[in-house]
Amino acid sequence: MQFRALVQTLWDKLLRYALKFGVIGLLGYFIDVSIFNALRLGVFGEGHFAQGPIGAKIISVAIATLATWFGNRYWTFREHRRQNYLLELFEFTVVAIGGLLISLLCLWISHYVLGFNTLLADNISTNVIGLFLSTAFRFLLYRFWVFSHHRKDGLTASAHHAEAAALAIFEDEQTASETAATPRVENN
Repeated sequence: MQFRALVQTLWDKLLRYALKFGVIGLLGYFIDVSIFNALRLGVFGEGHFAQGPIGAKIISVAIATLATWFGNRYWTFREHRRQNYLLELFEFTVVAIGGLLISLLCLWISHYVLGFNTLLADNISTNVIGLFLSTAFRFLLYRFWVFSHHRKDGLTASAHHAEAAALAIFEDEQTASETAATPRVENN
């Protein structure tokens, strides 16, 4: 029975979020890669910052970040989203910039240090290697910092406070707070 409880806890605390994060991440990935390649191929002309590998990556990631913030806020981590959505977006963007820097470092090393300067090499370095490293980084920080259920201004924290207040009518305040803070299994 302990194995089943362990699996249930692992599902509730991590795997469910990881799967949803993966779906939103795939959407963001397609947005990122499409815009990156369109810019690299000169959709807006040639010889400007947006056509270069670094400029194209910065623009594509910025647009993909906004799309994934909406997806993660309203689907992946919806029960942990924050009341202060501007602070949440700021923190989400800080983490996304960290992920971008990881991808840019992979691209910069491949393109400028190792001399692999074809479109294929740029895509492998940033959209395969960089993506893997930056996705792991972003998931962990989004799950356990930006959308953490421990955040005081999160909707989950507000719900616990309201539930604790209602329970305090029938119980002492300490027991009510502990009861309200106890995680429940959700069927999503």
